[in-house]
Amino acid sequence: MTSSQRLGVGIIGAGEVFQVCHGPCLLLLSHLFKIESICDLSPTTVDHCAAKFSVPHKTTTPQEVIDNQNVQVVFILTSDESHAPLAISGLKAGKNVFIEKPVSLSLPSVQSIIDAEKNATGGARVFVGYMRRYAPSYINAFKREIASIPKILYARVRDFSGPNAQFVDQSGTFQVKNSDYPASSTEERNQRLDALFKEAFPNQEITEEKKRFPESVDGVSVNDPFYSAIMTFRNQDGSTYSTTYESGIDKVPIFDAHITVYGDTKRVTIKYDSPYVKGLPIYVEVEEVNEHGEVQRRNTLSSYEDAYTAELQVMHDAFVNDKDIKTTVEDAKNDLQIYDMMYKKWGGN
Repeated sequence: MTSSQRLGVGIIGAGEVFQVCHGPCLLLLSHLFKIESICDLSPTTVDHCAAKFSVPHKTTTPQEVIDNQNVQVVFILTSDESHAPLAISGLKAGKNVFIEKPVSLSLPSVQSIIDAEKNATGGARVFVGYMRRYAPSYINAFKREIASIPKILYARVRDFSGPNAQFVDQSGTFQVKNSDYPASSTEERNQRLDALFKEAFPNQEITEEKKRFPESVDGVSVNDPFYSAIMTFRNQDGSTYSTTYESGIDKVPIFDAHITVYGDTKRVTIKYDSPYVKGLPIYVEVEEVNEHGEVQRRNTLSSYEDAYTAELQVMHDAFVNDKDIKTTVEDAKNDLQIYDMMYKKWGGN
């Protein structure tokens, strides 16, 4: 295989994230990818997307995408409860799989994907879509600046996304939302969700708050639609530091997502803007005490390349040239394990 090999892509789930993010990026990366097949449960949506993105094969049956001989990579962009069964079907068919985060909603379902990947036909693999971890400013400036902090004292992670619909409606992608799904699809979705929630919360009552809500978790606060937790991590020297995690959605149209790491004489922040508007810059800000005891501030922008585009190029290289995958299913499992710890702390278990 060569790095210029064009991969045939099959899309399962033609909703917002495809129409606004993956679809436009795949078209602009047409030297690396060709969308060969597309599926959505809504016939109107699949007709619209097949025409808009010039896809030669369309269907409302996911297995037809997986079985399409022109498809080498299956993109799973559906709702979370269907990720595991679709990924397993793709791996059994010998197709590489891209799954948009979260990989699934329970540890047993994630393990089922890991087991399927180990036994996949032709050595097919799974790439999980954590686009922010492929942003050039994260890989270059942020990680470089963090590496120069001898000992982390504290960290803060915030994800206040605001009203996503407002960002999407102004993104220039003109997405459509249709609701002509088969009547049975809603019942099937609810059954799968119920099964996953029972796996995530064994022998517990499944409340609405639990359905929305992730070294140690020291405290959890749930005030829907805002959630927060404080966790303990370790430095390489064995010392500990606390990390505060904050997540929530309100109606103020400001996308406030960032990570800040505090050292003794240096603070490093990476600020993410809405991923639904292509090309918005991702800045890394540094505040530090210099050799004169003065506070100096620096602002670094590594690239205007959006995170989705960077991610898809890395995925192409991984599948074509057999490169290591950073965001594997095993890696994504860590997120579920942290959320599991948060659930247990919140529930007093």
